[in-house]
Amino acid sequence: MTWTLPNILTAGRLLAAPGVAVMFLYFTRPYADWFALSLFVTAAITDWFDGYLAREWKQETRMGAMLDPIADKAMVVIALMVIVGYSSMSPWLVLPATVILFREVFVSGLREFLGDVSGTLKVTKLAKWKTTTQMVAIAVLFAQGVFEHYFGMIVYGMDEAMVMAIIEGRQPDMQGLGWKLQGMVWSGNVGLTLLWIAAALTLVTGLDYFRKALPLLEEEK
Repeated sequence: MTWTLPNILTAGRLLAAPGVAVMFLYFTRPYADWFALSLFVTAAITDWFDGYLAREWKQETRMGAMLDPIADKAMVVIALMVIVGYSSMSPWLVLPATVILFREVFVSGLREFLGDVSGTLKVTKLAKWKTTTQMVAIAVLFAQGVFEHYFGMIVYGMDEAMVMAIIEGRQPDMQGLGWKLQGMVWSGNVGLTLLWIAAALTLVTGLDYFRKALPLLEEEK
C-alpha cells in the first residue's frame, strides 16, 4: 500500500469507526457522547478531504478506492449500532437504522458475489448524498445524547413541579434547563428526520444497484 496522505486519512477513518463504540466503554456519559461526536465528525470531514486530495494530487490508488467505501460503511454501521443500543429502542429510530444496515450488508454482499465485474456498480451522486445525509444525521443524534444527559444531570433529584416551573418560566432558570431541553428536542427531531431521509435514499440507491446487477446475475443458458 502506498502511504499517500489521502490513503492515511482513509485508514485513519477506518480505525476511527470502532473508536466511536470504544468511547462508551471507557468513559461515562455525557463525556462518551462528546468524544464519540468529536471523533465521528472529524472522521466524516476526512471523507471529503481524502477524495478531494486524491483527485487534486492525482494520488488515486486501488487500495484507497477499496478502503474508502469500507471506512464509510464501518463508520455508519458502528455509529448506528451505538445510538440504537443506548436509545429507548424507539421504532422511529430502529426502523430507519434497520433499513440502512440491511442495504449496506446487501450491497456489500452483491459486490462481493459479482467479483471482478462489481466495478459496473459505480457509486452514483445520489449514493454520495445518501452517505452525507447518514453522517449528518448520526452526528446530530450524537449531539442529542449530549443535550439529553446534561438535562438529566440537572433535573436529577429535582421535584417534577419545580422542573415544570423552571421550564414554564415561573422560576428562574439558573442552570440553562430551558435551552438544554430545547437542544435535546430539536436535535432529536432533526436527527430522526435526517435519518429517515437517509433511509429513503439508502433504499432507492440499493434498489438501483440491484437493478443494474440483475443482468449480471442471470443464469447462463
